[in-house]
Amino acid sequence: MNTNVTANDAAGHGTAHGRRKLPPELNIFLVLIGIALVFEVLGWLFVGQSFLMNPQRLTIMILQVSVIGIIAIGVTQVIITGGIDLSSGSVVGMTAMIAAGFAQSSTWSRVMYPALADLPAIVPIAIGLLIGLVAGLINGALIAYTRIPPFIATLGMMVSARGVSKWYTKGQPVSGLTDQFTFIGSGIWPVVIFLAVAVIFHIALRYTRYGKFTYAIGANVQAARVSGINVEAHLVKVYAIAGALAGLAGLVTAARAQTAQAGMGVMYELDAIAAAVIGGTSLAGGVGRITGTVIGTVILGVMTSGFTFLRVDAYYQEIIKGAIIVAAVVTDVYRQKKRKT
Repeated sequence: MNTNVTANDAAGHGTAHGRRKLPPELNIFLVLIGIALVFEVLGWLFVGQSFLMNPQRLTIMILQVSVIGIIAIGVTQVIITGGIDLSSGSVVGMTAMIAAGFAQSSTWSRVMYPALADLPAIVPIAIGLLIGLVAGLINGALIAYTRIPPFIATLGMMVSARGVSKWYTKGQPVSGLTDQFTFIGSGIWPVVIFLAVAVIFHIALRYTRYGKFTYAIGANVQAARVSGINVEAHLVKVYAIAGALAGLAGLVTAARAQTAQAGMGVMYELDAIAAAVIGGTSLAGGVGRITGTVIGTVILGVMTSGFTFLRVDAYYQEIIKGAIIVAAVVTDVYRQKKRKT
């Protein structure tokens, strides 16, 4: 068996009998178009309005999924290595709470630390990214050096980070944030940040040694170790990046809401995992692309916006979303079996 895996092969860009395969994202993109057209038809039938021809609705949809997309880009890299990250939603809440404490304006009557009010926006932003990075480093170190299963290690971080976010202000929200800080969450900036992160890590995974190592570990960890890859150090790096991106998502969330609450980010990790899997990232590891994750994120946004547009109860939305996640995993299992045969 050939254990040499390149980034392009693992991402689904190999060749068969000298012919280049079509990008796997094409099928996912066609699914996106199909879902959007279904909502368009249902909109005219049951609501009497167009779903796609409403720029305001589409803008709100893209803004809402941008935070999930930022998290999903980090989660995609973790899943490619054969791991999982359940802590990203809690890291969002923890980062939002702590960073917001350093982003308060002196004009607010309930400033947590009056001596630290009106700090330049770079300070809370750096603190937020650092907190996310540290959380990711802890996850990676536990997984790489103690051999704790990723599910358990990140589950522990999920609970601990949520506890820290509640303890930090005793559960009280943090408001009165400076205009400099909230700027990163205003207008289309969340979308710009999401797309910039997507481009950076698409290039990193496809064209750099970092990407080749990531795919190689997910495809065959023993072969990767024999080939000279420092598997443990690289896993720490991947989880640290995922943590930092969750921290960035927390900053954008707090800036966009102009407040921080301990409950921010609840269930975000599951939406991020769903976006990655729907976008073609294999839970078995070794397969996935950032472009697919971006499309998967948009699919989730279209579904949420579409169900709301059709006035479907939130309870049913969760049921349908869960069924779609299961269907995506079943499809992934089928693809893996087909690839092996």
